[in-house]
Amino acid sequence: MKMEEMIDTYFRPGRLPHIWCPGCGNGIVTGCIVKAINKLDLQKDSVAVISGIGCSSRASGYLDFNTVHSAHGRALPVATGVKLADPGLNVIVVTGDGDASAIGGNHLIHAARRNIDMTVVLYNNNIYGMTGGQYSPLTPEHSKATTAPYGNVEKSFDIPTLVKAAGATFVARATTFHAPLLADLIAQGIAHKGFSLIEAITACPISFGRQNKLGGPGDMIKWQRDHGLQLAAYEKLGEEQRAGKFPIGVLYKAEGVKEYTEAYDELIVAAQGGK
Repeated sequence: MKMEEMIDTYFRPGRLPHIWCPGCGNGIVTGCIVKAINKLDLQKDSVAVISGIGCSSRASGYLDFNTVHSAHGRALPVATGVKLADPGLNVIVVTGDGDASAIGGNHLIHAARRNIDMTVVLYNNNIYGMTGGQYSPLTPEHSKATTAPYGNVEKSFDIPTLVKAAGATFVARATTFHAPLLADLIAQGIAHKGFSLIEAITACPISFGRQNKLGGPGDMIKWQRDHGLQLAAYEKLGEEQRAGKFPIGVLYKAEGVKEYTEAYDELIVAAQGGK
């Protein structure tokens, strides 16, 4: 299916054009989500897209599926409720670096710990873009923000490492430069039985790029090209060579781990006197 057909099929008519700034990568990430759904040939009514608050979370309003635009940081508990109510749904969570790892950080680690079958697409633009350019838990150390005019002194989370440690069973990362890879990873995450997180590195030329003098959108895309390395290539580098670089692709995958809704259904049967 061509992209024009995907827009007609998967986006709500009358909701476009979107609100994202010129050069923002969020449209690319959202396009990769619908490409993944199209690749898997999922019926629209079998998909639920849940979002929180922020630039990325506006995506749920544009997409023509079962959708919820929830409160700030609360996409994951809402998605958990949706999945428990209808385990057959393909639940996709659309969230940002602040929404997921700051106010929503507690929900993130527990959703991963439970291994509930949902796919989290985390749009990481390194900053709170919608609310004024404040730094987030994923803003790189020494980067500037409106709340860190002299540079951020806090170390940032490595989200794939964090959710893997918490119990996620599928963890991946790609960038908007590597869009075909990103779409494929999202498709793999949806198909995986368990908690999946795909970190999508995306550019924010306005709130992040300008404050840190990173050039225009094209320059930020080229930075993704030059610093994101396939995991196999990244692992061959020495410690000094890895400085400033990051791995992309499937970073971790575990099969055969009990999924939460299945375990919960077994508990219900046992509580009702079944075997």
